[in-house]
Amino acid sequence: MTVSTMGFLLRAARSALLTLVLAGTASSALAAERLYIFTENYPPYNASKSGEGFAHNEDEITGICTDMVKAMMARVDYDYVMKMRVWSYAYDWVQGRKNHGLFCTARTDEREDQFQWVGPLASIKWTLFAAPDSDITLSTLEDAKDLRIAGYKGDVMSDYLVSKGFNVVMGQSGDVNARRLVLGQADLWVTDGLVGPLVAKEEHDIEGLKPVLVFRETPMYLAVSKETSPEVVQDLQNALDAARSAGEIDSIVASYQ
Repeated sequence: MTVSTMGFLLRAARSALLTLVLAGTASSALAAERLYIFTENYPPYNASKSGEGFAHNEDEITGICTDMVKAMMARVDYDYVMKMRVWSYAYDWVQGRKNHGLFCTARTDEREDQFQWVGPLASIKWTLFAAPDSDITLSTLEDAKDLRIAGYKGDVMSDYLVSKGFNVVMGQSGDVNARRLVLGQADLWVTDGLVGPLVAKEEHDIEGLKPVLVFRETPMYLAVSKETSPEVVQDLQNALDAARSAGEIDSIVASYQ
């Protein structure tokens, strides 16, 4: 073998090795770009098409916030997995894990430092509902201090009331709370103004819930784990802003009205 031939083979070997290294780096970067996005069954904002409280991919999930997140993801190059789980489980699971997010999450002072935020998506109205035949009336939130309020674990409205010393009857999800009202197991139910009547009708065929007090309104966001790269978060925010500028977000809201 001549010296020139040996040199050619060495250069070729180095080139092949460099290609493998770069390919491995690219593969790692690509893997890091997969996002894991969780939500809960909270119609009309997020809902499983099956009617169950869980779903395993984006094709099985619909709703106002869900469609907004899908419109955002359609404008970025990241691969993603979307799943529906019980809220308290998803809320704990997302924190501390890179490239994980959760929607629609109410952005409050208490949660501000726990996540990075992409939004806003929609807003929730913190509403206290009574049973259809109830004669409860409230002028202020303090008027509900001695009443039993149905809520659920991990819900921002329920947690807020607990922190203020209210008697909140906690469950794993909010789906059964309309039933609790009509059975007399709770005096009031704290939930979003759109969610309450919809869940009551679809889950229990209960109509005529009485909204007795709206005491707060909070914007909802995609909450992204602190471990996720800020560049990824900014890409998502830019994509959402672009979808809003293009009129897609308003069209989504209108389609549910």
